[in-house]
Amino acid sequence: MAQPGRPAYGTQNGAEQPQPYSNGPVQSPVMNSSHLSDGQAFNSWVPGVYSQQTTTKNPLHTSAGLYNYGSSQQVSSFSNYQGPGQTLNRPPTGSSMAAIQPRPVAQMPAPLQNSAAVSTSSGSFPSGVNFPAPSNWQYGQTPLNRPTAGSQANHFAHPAAAMQPLLSSSGNTNQPTSYHYVSSPGGPPVQNSYTKPGSVPLPFNQPTYTPIRPPLGPPPASIQPSAPPSAPLASIASQAAQNSATKQEGDASSTASDGSLVQNNYDTIEGGGFSATTHTPSAPPNLKTNRHVGSTYPSLPPGYQNASPLGAPRMSSPGMQYSCGPQQFPQPGMGTNNLAASMGGLSLHQEGLRSINLLQDRNILPATPLQAPVPNLHEDIQKLNCNPELFRCTLTNIPQTQALLNKAKLPLGLLLHPFKDLSQLPVVTSSTIVRCRSCRTYINPFVSFLDQRRWKCNLCYRVNDVPEEFMYNPVTRVYGEPHKRPEVQNATIEFMAPSEYMLRPPQPPVYLFVFDVSHNAIETGYLNTVCKTLLDNLDLLPGNTRTKIGFITFDSTIHFYSLQEGLSQPQMLIVSDIEDVFIPMPENLLVNLNESKELIQDLLRTLPQMFTNSLETQSALGPALQAAFKLMSPTGGRISVFQTQLPSVGVGALKPREEPNQKASAKDIHLTPSTDFYKKLALDCSGQQVAVDLFLLSGQYSDLASLGCISRYSAGSVYYYQSYHHQQNPPLVEKLQKELKRYLTRKIGFEAVMRIRCTKGLSIHTFHGNFFVRSTDLLSLPNVNPDAGYAVQMSVEESLTDMQVVCFQSALLYTSSKGERRIRVHTLCLPVVNQLSDVYMGADVQAIIGLLANMAVDRSVSASLNDARDALVNAVIDSLSAYRSSVLTIQQPGLMAPFSLRLFPLYVLALLKQKAFQTGTNTRLDDRIFTMCQVKNQPLVYLMLMMHPALYRIDNLTDEGALNISDRTIPQPPILQLSVEKINRDGAYLMDAGSVMFLWIGKNCGQNFINHVLGVPNYASITHNMAHLPELDTTESSRVLAFISWLREQRPFFPTLYIIRDENPWKPIFLQNMIEDRTESALSYYEFLLHIQQQVNK
Repeated sequence: MAQPGRPAYGTQNGAEQPQPYSNGPVQSPVMNSSHLSDGQAFNSWVPGVYSQQTTTKNPLHTSAGLYNYGSSQQVSSFSNYQGPGQTLNRPPTGSSMAAIQPRPVAQMPAPLQNSAAVSTSSGSFPSGVNFPAPSNWQYGQTPLNRPTAGSQANHFAHPAAAMQPLLSSSGNTNQPTSYHYVSSPGGPPVQNSYTKPGSVPLPFNQPTYTPIRPPLGPPPASIQPSAPPSAPLASIASQAAQNSATKQEGDASSTASDGSLVQNNYDTIEGGGFSATTHTPSAPPNLKTNRHVGSTYPSLPPGYQNASPLGAPRMSSPGMQYSCGPQQFPQPGMGTNNLAASMGGLSLHQEGLRSINLLQDRNILPATPLQAPVPNLHEDIQKLNCNPELFRCTLTNIPQTQALLNKAKLPLGLLLHPFKDLSQLPVVTSSTIVRCRSCRTYINPFVSFLDQRRWKCNLCYRVNDVPEEFMYNPVTRVYGEPHKRPEVQNATIEFMAPSEYMLRPPQPPVYLFVFDVSHNAIETGYLNTVCKTLLDNLDLLPGNTRTKIGFITFDSTIHFYSLQEGLSQPQMLIVSDIEDVFIPMPENLLVNLNESKELIQDLLRTLPQMFTNSLETQSALGPALQAAFKLMSPTGGRISVFQTQLPSVGVGALKPREEPNQKASAKDIHLTPSTDFYKKLALDCSGQQVAVDLFLLSGQYSDLASLGCISRYSAGSVYYYQSYHHQQNPPLVEKLQKELKRYLTRKIGFEAVMRIRCTKGLSIHTFHGNFFVRSTDLLSLPNVNPDAGYAVQMSVEESLTDMQVVCFQSALLYTSSKGERRIRVHTLCLPVVNQLSDVYMGADVQAIIGLLANMAVDRSVSASLNDARDALVNAVIDSLSAYRSSVLTIQQPGLMAPFSLRLFPLYVLALLKQKAFQTGTNTRLDDRIFTMCQVKNQPLVYLMLMMHPALYRIDNLTDEGALNISDRTIPQPPILQLSVEKINRDGAYLMDAGSVMFLWIGKNCGQNFINHVLGVPNYASITHNMAHLPELDTTESSRVLAFISWLREQRPFFPTLYIIRDENPWKPIFLQNMIEDRTESALSYYEFLLHIQQQVNK
């Protein structure tokens, strides 16, 4: 254990760090449930043995995900449409909202080929009901068909959670306490870190001078919010009986010595929502309390009251740094006299008040990457806030009521990148993790300290005791300053979880590789690349001495490989009965990586040649996945499946649904799966902590709509390499090699769950991403990786009138590859506003478009592609119409938009032109489905690049304004509009579209660039298949290569580079990404603006 006050350093996955609960040869002793608290108990298990969990059942709350299987949805009104994302049916938490009538569907002009008639899939509506399907969303509607109930908190109080014993927040003062503060590198950062390049983070024990934390204080201590009502005991008992029968979905429980329920599942270990066990006095009737963030301890320093007058303009800093390191911000007090001082930081951004006529100001694309808006908080509070790369809200000014949100016609939601690689991450090891006893919120920078011994939760406002050991700050080695501890100084922090956060001993890292070895697969040559990459990175797989690995190959039969220690060579075991798959010699198929490394290396060297002469063309993917699941289910882990064709035999066999000569048109596309086999198997995998990652390498239709379910519902990922061939497509070979190396060596979290909490009065109702909703709002993530993003939709359930700020907190509980149970917590604080103009001013247009893209994917599946397209267009029309009618005081001609939404129409048009939503017959169905998978699973920063590429001119790069990173000079050319108007024939232009890059060479490009960068004598010498830039000893070459390398380093996938000229086969795709130009099936940007103006002025 690290001594108090002494920082220790290691990786985010726990390398070279103390392992207080490591899973070595000696396991934790069996604990009696009567001695446990808050989900610590087990029904029964033996140390060192992984209990066999029951296979998962169908979800108790049927929630249609990305791929809907015709299960009936209860739809009361289309004005309440939420999309088929995994939606929660929560009890109402406030008064019922007024019904909102859907607006008429605004149809697009002929070039968009949108039809007003929408054919809906069977099973989408109750029998006998025929609703018209409007194409606009009603944001933030209450979930459908809720049981009537009184006012409750935003998180549904499960019967289990309502009765659960609360973890003691006072802790055991007699226990030895160790603190472990780590500023961990955790591998190469994929994106920009929290600190400026070249800056050095301050040591924890180094005193620094920093501004005083602004006064945002708590409500008066004598007034407590009323406790949420308890659920009826009868319903609790009946629900508990039902849950015990469905352990995977429900809340299996045992009884503690005090007679209360002790929970045995992740839902309770992580902690439920607002519990019904609060015993705080109610506030007097008709008395409003001001709820703030901040502290009344210690007292406010003299002279701070005059910080800034109310309504004064605040200087916004686009380059605001979101430090993840410890910030020494004393928490000054907050009283009613200081309210004006605190609200001075909540004044309006002057830039955000400006209106723009989009028809006149068409050159509005910024020349540098668009930054996330800075929330209108006091600067010192904002410095404590969560980095927007990790946690981002569509509205940085939260509307006070649902009515105000509805009036704005903007979606309210969150976009998360919770497991992102970080260059700095404080890691805390303590025997007590301080959490609210009511809502289970983790202590964070936005709680209020009433005095040394009490703190007020910033989500439910309960007053909690400060544990004795939390009084000591090991950073400053001072007793009595709990508000200066790292937990209260960092919005992003990671805890080393004690044993009560474990359902079983932490699982070992287990990796199973499943290879398609049919004739078609061998022809592609992918096995050589995969086996060589795996062989080169075998020692870099995340793990420790317990790491296990196994291999399965399949064609029409299934082949297992015994790697038992002592064998001279790997032994193949063939199972030909694919109708009833069994596991031969299961103890020798998953072996310890270190103990059997030589056998594993031998297998990887010989595997590509073993099936060279195979003529077997059948593919039994379904039975192979069943075998892999049976092999992995005792421990959990990761299955990596490589598939090259449509599964043809055994369970899960599929038939072609796309004619080769008739590519996916808008009227007849198959976005839903043809079988529920892969979804059901994915749910079984999720129940046993197994995730499945799918690598599809196919030139033919492979029904990704069906196959993708195996990854979507097991929290896996999908990788698609269209027309992969080791000789005919060399760029894809390099792409697979680079991305597979990243996949194999990046950090990984096992048996994870994630819960998102928010301030009382707000409610989360729909989730987007790859996961399974285990119980109401607990996301099951058998694997979590640093490249996965998630999104949620929210609504305002209760008026936020008496609040100045609201907070959101995500908690990710996972097992690291080193066998440590960890909790990564992110907390975001945003101001509350009561003016419609303020809501628009705080709109985050990138987050809005990211959330709308997720909603549009769901709408495409549940209704139709045209319906989703119309809904996207109506999202622009509705918001700009509301702005014109309710905010603008002087009606002006043209199309007026607030400055914050100036790019909204452009981004929506870009989304309509992407493969996921474009019309026409030039899009392959698997391409469309894969793009939809990316929308649902990619973090926002990568999604924006894929949707709206960046265009640079690179034949005239200079060092002016360049970045200096690690002794490298990185040019920073301006970003150009995506229009051929911006392209000259005498230049060279780089288009960065995320997963692919295009270098377009003009016909009259300068000879200097062609010679010194491309390395060819003249323009005619540029070949059609040129995909690499040579490393030349010229200044021009070094600048171009440095810029392209820098762009590639900022993302987890490897973008292929295609060098194109006239008559190049890639030229149509390059021109397709010119968003502002007219295409065969979509309007130009100016035509689109005219259409929007026509609809807005109706």
